[in-house]
Amino acid sequence: MRPVRSLTFSTLFPNSYQPTHGVFVENRLRHLISSGEVESVVVAPVPYFPSGRTFFGRWATFSRVPRHEINRDLSVYHPRYLAIPKVGTSLAPAFLALGSVRTLRHIQRSGFDFDLIDAHYVYPDGIAAIWLGLLLSKPVVVTARGTDVNLIPQLKIPRKLIQHGLQRASAIIAVSEALKQAIVALNFPANDIFVLRNGVDLAKFFPQAREPIRRDLGLDCPTLISVGHLIERKGHDLIIRALVDLPGYVLLVVGDGPEYRRLRTLATSIGVGARVRFLGVKSHEEMTRYYCAADALVLASSREGWPNVLLEAMACGTPVIASNVWGNPEIVRAPESGLLMNERTSKGVARAVLSLFGNLPARTATRRYAEQYSWHQTSRGQIDIFTKVLGITTPES
Repeated sequence: MRPVRSLTFSTLFPNSYQPTHGVFVENRLRHLISSGEVESVVVAPVPYFPSGRTFFGRWATFSRVPRHEINRDLSVYHPRYLAIPKVGTSLAPAFLALGSVRTLRHIQRSGFDFDLIDAHYVYPDGIAAIWLGLLLSKPVVVTARGTDVNLIPQLKIPRKLIQHGLQRASAIIAVSEALKQAIVALNFPANDIFVLRNGVDLAKFFPQAREPIRRDLGLDCPTLISVGHLIERKGHDLIIRALVDLPGYVLLVVGDGPEYRRLRTLATSIGVGARVRFLGVKSHEEMTRYYCAADALVLASSREGWPNVLLEAMACGTPVIASNVWGNPEIVRAPESGLLMNERTSKGVARAVLSLFGNLPARTATRRYAEQYSWHQTSRGQIDIFTKVLGITTPES
């Protein structure tokens, strides 16, 4: 029997100018393909922008993304769609579908007549994919990943489009139980929603000899690491403020984003600038070293679907401190994994850090905890959903 042919559809996918953008979608797809039971072409639309001049910031980056590229043997198409900041939210699925339909037809004519569309992020991506599926007579599987079901449905028109569109999905996947409940709150039966949690690549993220890495990085004191896009909801500012109550601690901040200047100014203004290192964006290969160098990772987000950084750190033997929101409690479930902060404030972060450092788990125990989250179970679940949607009977694996 030939592999299932899937068309992966998402605006969240890496490209040659944004190599870490939506990397969690790529990770799940690559592990799925490695099973040998699924093959895929990727359609990752980017907003249309006419100029590549650098003073336009991230919009200029979009204009430089190629229309088609090969990403480590994956064929990835980047059609353009109209994106109108702030006022275009309600029209986003329509613009996305209109901008992508010619590309999907081209893929079919080129010989890859996909069996289904595998869409990631409910709004606008999933809704656009459902409309494309109806147009092309293809079933659509939609994965919810976070703000697409716990924030965007607060808007009246997107909420109606989500409720109407998801009724036509062939299957709905959530990456955490908390997100599943958010979809249930949109009046969908719980039995119709599958939970497939993200895994962690245990071969890519693994414990390394810490002391040589720490010497190389000039670390000789308790070290925290905060990883993620530098935006308000990630709570990097709370961790920086917590350093006031954590004398002697150093914080490594990995990531980039619009909050960068404000966070640097904040660190300087409260007298902890010398203890905060802004490292910019790092590749997965580099991240393993930084996770291993740190004593604990701190994630102070106001909302998270299933944050991969928690499992990545644990796989390197580094325990975590996380805000008690959405998917976080489903990951941090035992002392060897770390702990959840009692309150999402700078004082709450500081108290959680002192509590964890008062009884740090063995790094070998933290690694063992992470080993239960391999990708195999997630890939198997996704294959089962695909074959069920397509009415394919397969031998039990």
